[in-house]
This record gives sequence, C-alpha cells and structure tokens, in this order.
Amino acid sequence: MHMADALLAPAVAATMYVASGAAAGVSIHKLRKDDEPQKLPVMAVTAALVFAGQMINYTIPGTGSSGHMCGGMLLSALLGPQAGFLSMIVILAIQCLFFADGGLMALGANIWNMAFYGCFVGYYLIWRPIIRSGLFGEGKGAERARIIAASVIGCVVTLQLGAFSVVLETSLSGITELPFGAFVALMQPIHLAIGLVEGLVTAAVLLFVYESRPELLQDVQAEPGEGGKRSFASVIAVLAVVALLVGGGLSLLASSNPDGLEWALFGNAEEGYSENMGLDEESFGIESAAAEKAGAIQEATSFLPDYAFADSDTPVGTTVSGVVGSALVALVAVLISLAGGFFRRKKNG
Repeated sequence: MHMADALLAPAVAATMYVASGAAAGVSIHKLRKDDEPQKLPVMAVTAALVFAGQMINYTIPGTGSSGHMCGGMLLSALLGPQAGFLSMIVILAIQCLFFADGGLMALGANIWNMAFYGCFVGYYLIWRPIIRSGLFGEGKGAERARIIAASVIGCVVTLQLGAFSVVLETSLSGITELPFGAFVALMQPIHLAIGLVEGLVTAAVLLFVYESRPELLQDVQAEPGEGGKRSFASVIAVLAVVALLVGGGLSLLASSNPDGLEWALFGNAEEGYSENMGLDEESFGIESAAAEKAGAIQEATSFLPDYAFADSDTPVGTTVSGVVGSALVALVAVLISLAGGFFRRKKNG
C-alpha cells in the first residue's frame, strides 16, 4: 500500500504530512510520562519484526496480486497506540529513505494510511473493546478467542480504511485516469483478502506472546498467580531471531506479483490476469517540482533501492536488506525512546 509520489498532488501530500505530524505530536505528548524500561527491547524487536514482515509479499490466489502486512495492529497491541504509531513512523521512514519503498513526498500519506488506522482506530475501537469485553466467556480459552477476533477484525477494518484513504487521496489529487468508483471496486476487495491474512499472522504472534508473557499485551489481564511460560529475555530473543529469519531468509520467497495498490493500477496481464485500471507503469500520475526534488533526495539516500544491491539481481541483496533494515529500525526505535527518556528525566529533575 506504499504510495508513490506520482499519485499525489503536492497540496494533498502536504496536508497528509500535517495530519500525520499532528498525530505524531499527540503521541509524543502522551508518552512524555511513560517510563517503562522493558518497553525498549519490546519496541526494538517488534518494530524489526514488522519491517521484516513487510518484506514478505504473499500471493492472493486467483488474482495475480499479492499483499504484505502493515503491522499497526500488532504494534499497538504490544506497545500501545502511541508507541506503536511512532514505531511505524520509524519503519516507514527507513523504508522510504534507505530502500526507496514509497515516495518521500507521499510519506505523510503512507504513515496515515498504514499506521494511523491500525494503531489508533484498531486499538481504541477494536482491540481494547474486544479484549476488555466478556465475549466468549471467562478463562484462557476465551482470552485466546478474543485475541484472535480482535486481531482479524482489526486488521481487516483498518486495511479497508487505509485502502479507501488511498482512493480519496488520489481522487483529491485530480488524477483523472483513476475513476473513483472503479478504483474503489478494485482496492477494497483485494485489501479485504490481504487484511484477513494479516489478521491471522498478527493473531499467531500475539498468541505466542500471550502464552509466553501475557503481561506484555495491552489490556490483557493475566489470571492471579499466572506466570508466563518463558522468561522475558527468551521472548525477546525469539522475536529477534524470527525477525532476522524473516527479513534475511523468508524474504527471498516473497511473491513477485504486484501488491494490492500496484495490481489495482497496472494489473498483471503478463501473467494472464486482468489489466484492471490499465495504466502505463512508466508514465502515470502527476509530475511536480516537489516530487522531482523528493525523488532526487531518495536517490541519494537509498543505498539498497528496492531491497537489493544497485544494478544487481543477486538474492544476497535481499538478505542484506532484510538484516540491515531490521537492525536499523530496532536501533532507531531504541534511540528515540532513550532520547525521550533523557529529556523527560531532565525536565523532571
């Protein structure tokens, strides 16, 4: 769902930067009193896991399309909506600047579409109400069922909202070759399928955490005297290893089919599927001085464009991208948290 700069008019892109920036400002303000040292390693490994997970495009059978996880629901369930949102900003910014994934001018829109809904709408309207409810009854079995339900419903709903926002943003940008109704009819069903898969993956990760250290999940109440099956350090180690294996190994098996947005725009006629909107991938959308400048900046900063070595098709580039990207995301997330803690303590002092 990463949007390219050509899909946005500069005015729309600027508006989305302001909206995402405001949400980030509110998140930082809300977290200014948060002083939970154990959140640092959790934030690091889960942000790295989401980065790695987004490298895995999974095929949507019968469509010629593929999808990848967004991760907002997963992060907000583990870190809370504010810390989850800031972690997603780190992920999307690193993808944009160092791997040329998503346009720099479109970064504000991508943050809104892929992070805001999953972290805030998904948490406050879906995750927390379901987890705190008496749905499915009492006991661990009921808690597991609530985690699965919240994960699947949350991912489906928030991806639908994100996909619809893409359509609105392109329509407001005045891209006349994208009829609103036809674009909606393509974007919503394909992202419904993508959301279902992400929901199941999210549920699997959160169930592992619940069985291991239930206190790490937001709003989940462990039974009195109930301890986790694994130590905190072992849970962090397992998630870190999974992130490295996914980013450095499983990413090599990612589907080559276009993702949901690319599929809606360009189709996949080469593989015998529909042309959909039938746009020319080499020349579509809006040209602007802002987009050209943003593209020049990306070209200068992206040392592994498209998760590969420049001018090379070797799969080693993908492996290196997965490992380096996951490590960068983890490091930056921790540095931001440590900086926030330093200034908070300085102010309190």
